[in-house]
Amino acid sequence: MRALIVDDSKTVRMILGRSLREMGFEVLEAGDGKEAIERLYHGESVDVMLVDWNMPVMNGYDLLCAVRANVLLSHIQIMMVTTESSLEQVQKALAAGANEYLMKPFTKEHLQEKLMIMGVI
Repeated sequence: MRALIVDDSKTVRMILGRSLREMGFEVLEAGDGKEAIERLYHGESVDVMLVDWNMPVMNGYDLLCAVRANVLLSHIQIMMVTTESSLEQVQKALAAGANEYLMKPFTKEHLQEKLMIMGVI
């Protein structure tokens, strides 16, 4: 399984990456939504994306919408991993096609539980 972590925080990418590698994932990273979408449009194949909401250049919600609008990318499972905790934000992300929503801060166990719910582990 290949996972793409999309977060402007290098520290968050490192934490998520370590946890995912321990679960057996091959991990790719992007610092914002634009970088992520460019990687996907240029042939990077991923099974799951873990996406922060608040990022410069292109935020996670816009990335989510762009991925869901592209039939060639629609198979990718997407988990929002963010500090955005309002019910409205969660509902907005799920309505736009997010498969799961994980709020920061999180534990490895919470991450693993969400990935199991998504059926990727």
